[in-house]
Amino acid sequence: MADIHRLVDRLVGWLVWLPWWVASPVLIGACCALVLPLHGVAFRFAQRGVSEKSLFWRSLVSRSRGPSRLGLLVIALAAAASTAPLTWEVRLVVNQVLLVAFVTLVGWACATAIHIATVIYLRRFKLDAEDNLLARKHFTQMRILERAALTLVALVTIAIALMTFEPVRQYGVSLLASAGAAGLILGLAMQPVLSNLVAGIQIAITQPIRIEDAVIVENEWGWVEEITATYVVVRLWDWRRLVLPLTYFIQKPFQNWTRDGASLIGSVFVYVDHMAPIAAMRTELRRIAAASRLWDGKVVNLQVSDAKEGVIEVRMLVSARNAPQTWDLRCEVREKMITFLQREHPSALPRRRAEWVTSDSRASHRQRPEAGNEAGRPARDDARAA
Repeated sequence: MADIHRLVDRLVGWLVWLPWWVASPVLIGACCALVLPLHGVAFRFAQRGVSEKSLFWRSLVSRSRGPSRLGLLVIALAAAASTAPLTWEVRLVVNQVLLVAFVTLVGWACATAIHIATVIYLRRFKLDAEDNLLARKHFTQMRILERAALTLVALVTIAIALMTFEPVRQYGVSLLASAGAAGLILGLAMQPVLSNLVAGIQIAITQPIRIEDAVIVENEWGWVEEITATYVVVRLWDWRRLVLPLTYFIQKPFQNWTRDGASLIGSVFVYVDHMAPIAAMRTELRRIAAASRLWDGKVVNLQVSDAKEGVIEVRMLVSARNAPQTWDLRCEVREKMITFLQREHPSALPRRRAEWVTSDSRASHRQRPEAGNEAGRPARDDARAA
């Protein structure tokens, strides 16, 4: 700091022959032009110094670039303003700007600290693991709480920065005097925002949804991609994005396929003829599941779930580790079972039966009972034998 003051005094000595309204901007601009390159050089040295260290130090250096630059600018401007030939009114304006910049710097530093703490905490969890239930739980909680904390820091920083202005401070005092009516009006105006914030805290605590949960909302299937302070982004199966407010998951029903675990049971229905070999199909299903890399080895079953006049309904159940693998396994089982029936039992495929009746056949049906009576046998027994 003393070196900066000596440098500023030397610059003032060079600019003493200029009018104050020219010398002051030149002095402030020279300080900024000197500080910014120095900060860039120091930041590159810091990056090289922590390139082989832990994630904490790398994240700390990368995230502190903006706050450190703003801090150096505040110091340089404060040093320049203290020695520049400014009038009293201009000096008050500069001091006000420096005070607001300092408040912004403190809020920025708090936000950076919150983000670094979140990154360090979540580094122990892996979302790409097969059993990622615990990781999704912690990711959801920390992301929502981080956004809530950042929102609070931003509001407090803006409030403190505004309170440094005398007119705003007087307005705040008068607002506190009428806090009842003002609070009611403000609450009604900000009801959607406040309800989403409260819903975010509820979701962080109760966790009806988590990051990368497989859900069905609005008749669409997808994964929870992002949970912000006010809305949720669902990544649909065809890469579209469905954006829903947080209150939707508190007030409306939806399906969560991975609430307590990522494993799922998939069902496959096929419709076959009544003469289909059920035992052979059951054996083939076990063979298909055992040969598939998608099956988790837990559930494999085949049952006749319904019988209609033309076909029977066969339901096959298989389990997999997560929702995408369950879908792929269902498709694989369906394709291979149909191929098996086509190759080994083509008569098991659905067919429609019809009987062709001619006049000769009708006459033979009428004569057959009479022949039976002549032979001394009942017509009913002859018909059964036929």
